Amino acid sequence: MKATAKLKREILKGAVRENLELLDDRRFLRRRFRGRRWRGPVRVLALVLVPAALFVSINAFSGGGSSTPEVLVVAPGEPVPATASPLRAPRPIAPSTFRLRVARVVLDPGHGGGDPGASAAWGLTEKEVTLDVALRLSRLLAEDGFEVSLTRDADRRMPLSERTRLANDRRADLFVSIHVNSAPMPGVRGVETYFLGAAEGPEEERLAGTENAESGYSLADFRKLLEGVYEDVRQGESRRFAGAVQTGLVSTLRPADPRLRDRGVKSAPFVVLVGTRMPAILAEVGCLSDEAEARLLARGDHREAIAEALRRGIGEYARSPGAVQEERTESHQKKGRTAG
Repeated sequence: MKATAKLKREILKGAVRENLELLDDRRFLRRRFRGRRWRGPVRVLALVLVPAALFVSINAFSGGGSSTPEVLVVAPGEPVPATASPLRAPRPIAPSTFRLRVARVVLDPGHGGGDPGASAAWGLTEKEVTLDVALRLSRLLAEDGFEVSLTRDADRRMPLSERTRLANDRRADLFVSIHVNSAPMPGVRGVETYFLGAAEGPEEERLAGTENAESGYSLADFRKLLEGVYEDVRQGESRRFAGAVQTGLVSTLRPADPRLRDRGVKSAPFVVLVGTRMPAILAEVGCLSDEAEARLLARGDHREAIAEALRRGIGEYARSPGAVQEERTESHQKKGRTAG
């Protein structure tokens, strides 16, 4: 046993010495690690791992382990059995795990300036409604303690890419783009909320094309835009956020408008949502092509109700960005598909 112990010590000393000499070779360090900042950690790692590995090997060799090694015998032609189950893919971590606080909200009133957006038959424009609703919502959110910014606070034109850039520069936690719908076919009315994704049908594709008309992008940007649509890592949170907002719109507006149609939560490739670094949605808060709904949108009390509805949705998501919104979103998506 004394001879074995002495052998262990000699082998360990030699191994540590050789590893330290190897680590002191400046040429090796420059070639492998590109800098001296690794020298200390690697030296410590060698002092710990090399002796440990050698101790295990020598212990088994000298009788400290099993005296009879196990040998796996496999008949010729038979597959070798797996020794361990394959590693499972890591589960995604939800933002709710970190209890992240929602502090800053950027509101985006759609259109503006020379771009009026949709319009009613008698002249009411989308840009007027969206700005008024956004200003009202900004006041309500400020009362709730949120830090609020607007992409525009007056009747002026602003490119879609600039709206996204402003939200990112302000380090917003949420981005809410406010719009009013219009449809060529009769009978379309109600509210719907979108998150970034591929269009679910021809109606969503038509609407996205209309809203993207003033994007400012060229054909050369097409690939970049597609990557933004399909690789949006915030899509799950945006989906839940859209569900909370849609719930707020329907539950708040329907008591005053029993005919309000819940058009659900949907995805579409809106350029204004591409490139945002936070959960982002686009809310269509009414339909100007419907005469009755256009009359409602012209009223100050109805616009205040819309602002209150959006406030509720934002507050609901901010308080609980987890399963509650996800469940509601799924139900709204089903309704939206059936409502068409």
